[in-house]
Amino acid sequence: MDVDWDDEDGALRALGTVVETGRGSLPFALVHGEALVVAASWALGEAEVTLVDVGTEWAALVEAGEPLVLHDALCPMTPADFLRACLERAVERDTVVVGIRPVTDTVKETSGGYVGATVDRAGLVVVTSPVVLPASVVARLDGLPSTDFVELVEDLRAQFPVELADAPPSARRVASEDDVRLLEALTTPG
Repeated sequence: MDVDWDDEDGALRALGTVVETGRGSLPFALVHGEALVVAASWALGEAEVTLVDVGTEWAALVEAGEPLVLHDALCPMTPADFLRACLERAVERDTVVVGIRPVTDTVKETSGGYVGATVDRAGLVVVTSPVVLPASVVARLDGLPSTDFVELVEDLRAQFPVELADAPPSARRVASEDDVRLLEALTTPG
């Protein structure tokens, strides 16, 4: 596959957006003194991805002919180098690339309102950030099927090849203010 490199400086061109839709007010909580959505935007910028608004018309994204990096505001400390590596992998392999983390919580089966056996979590993963769509996938979609990353990945897997990329611990998804404090402690420079 030919990779679309910028002629001027040899850099891979890509568009990206920080998805905060449907995530309540948590994307506006502060981590290291900045809103999660701002921290996530900075990471995309550091990854040399051109930011576009989540409401950008899909036809304009298709016309741009560039890959699209979707970064979840609830994974604000995902390192720029990981975002960039996922982008390069998606373009080089012409496949959707999805950041994941291992499941660390205990997972139980339930039946009839009763808690049952513990599920082996070795095969379970948590979708994090990013979800990278190569330009060929952007062109074949009529829009994003969902802004919920789990639903989005399920929809994409039904139509396109999808590769999972092991995200670093700092790319973890937050679900509460307590998670934000934990993430902040995890990402405070030594």
